[in-house]
Amino acid sequence: MFRSTYILCGIIAAISCTPVQAEDAPHFRFTEPQGSYTVGLKVVEQFDASRTWGPPADILGKPIDGERARPLQTLIWYPAEKSSASPMSVGDYFKLLETETSFSKPHLWEGWNDWKTGLAASMADQLWSVRDAKPVAGHFPIVIYAPSFGNMAWENVDLCEYLASHGYIVVATGALGAVDRPMTSDLAGILAQARDISFLVGYAQHLPNVDSADLAVAGFSWGGIANLFAAAQDSRIKALVALDGSMRYYPGLVKDGGVHPEQMTIPLLFFTEGELTLEDQAQYLSGPQNQGPSVLNAWTHGDLVITRMLGMTHTEYSSMYQRNENTWKHFDVDKKADYGRDQGIPGYAWMARYTLNYLNACLKHDPTAKDWLKKTPAENGAPQHFFSVSYREASGIPQTFDNFRLEVGKRGFDQIKNVYADLHKENPDFKLEQGAIDTWGYELMLGDHLPESIDVLELNAQLYPDSGGVYQSLGTAYAKAGKKDQAIQNFNKALEKNPNDAESKRQLEELQKQ
Repeated sequence: MFRSTYILCGIIAAISCTPVQAEDAPHFRFTEPQGSYTVGLKVVEQFDASRTWGPPADILGKPIDGERARPLQTLIWYPAEKSSASPMSVGDYFKLLETETSFSKPHLWEGWNDWKTGLAASMADQLWSVRDAKPVAGHFPIVIYAPSFGNMAWENVDLCEYLASHGYIVVATGALGAVDRPMTSDLAGILAQARDISFLVGYAQHLPNVDSADLAVAGFSWGGIANLFAAAQDSRIKALVALDGSMRYYPGLVKDGGVHPEQMTIPLLFFTEGELTLEDQAQYLSGPQNQGPSVLNAWTHGDLVITRMLGMTHTEYSSMYQRNENTWKHFDVDKKADYGRDQGIPGYAWMARYTLNYLNACLKHDPTAKDWLKKTPAENGAPQHFFSVSYREASGIPQTFDNFRLEVGKRGFDQIKNVYADLHKENPDFKLEQGAIDTWGYELMLGDHLPESIDVLELNAQLYPDSGGVYQSLGTAYAKAGKKDQAIQNFNKALEKNPNDAESKRQLEELQKQ
């Protein structure tokens, strides 16, 4: 079995491999120190009432009574006051799976049985979070965590707690399929998880003690393509983190889903597993879902940080996978070169450290964190031959009407023609629709922004000189601005193009009476 299987699903399948002996295997521990905050955990059972979930009938064919809305067991990690209560253990988190979708009726989905056996040796491990601890005062940025293919909300609990201890509110729910618990490896599955992300964004922004303007989404594997889809539709998301995200390996799904990475302007931190060769790609990533423009190559209009963890396998980006002994049954097949299981522990810690600094730079606007990201791993104290980092700053402007308007807003309306020229030079196929410009001009006119309206409508006349409508609109703007001569000139041009233009005739007659 090749590692790309894990890239797709992140679910360990049983195959015949020589298991790593327990006496040779280090027990996973998170080695990064806790931040200045105690970590609290709140579990909220809520529904997305805009979607139905589950089959309409039971196994006997009888209609299902009761709640049919999509269940979203939501975990919230947050900065909390110190508490004498015992922190959560791995076993306490596993207990949450019994009510993950059934809420008040405990039932362990059969898909969790392998996890139950794999985590047996770790069930007593204590973590940092204290259930229902009192939140500290203050306002904190939000991080939504998107799990891998079909997995539980707490698959990366160590990372979530680590971020909360450094002043973040982290929110997650399990990666459910569109209509049932199992996830599906198609657009329907991605879109279902992307909608869950946006649901959590809206929910999180109404939590107490949040800074709703600063929000990022971090996703592992399949969650690292769902977060791309969510960000493409949800402008509340200001930054992305992808832990060996599937956006890299399934560009065909990105293309089919109508997502345009070349138009994205938010920053992205992308972690990759050890090198994936051209031969690997040709042999294992050759299906239609794997074919399409590279998301990372297209990511030119937002800052891009790529961290290549040379010795880490795909599953090592999850702390619970590292604790799951079933993971290591496949290690001899999937490991990178001579990197051993013991490299996964410090590798995970460095991943967490880079994620924290990236979020500090993006959401807390910390310039020292941004400078830290630009340094080499060695300059940041990392061991040699462990991982590499590249930092590519955003350049250019995405060629969309919305971004054109944003750039005009930045530079000033008197620069509108220069903004268009710059975009057109970067992409000669870039085109502004006549109707869209005209509507913008009239919106400005109705808002009494007459100089700005004239600037916009003059650009329209420049781009569409053979249309009578552009001169009628421009004449109207000049008339409202009290510039009679320019208004008359443009109404006459409108009538040259369209002698039957009744509105231009009417306005021209009124101006000539003045």
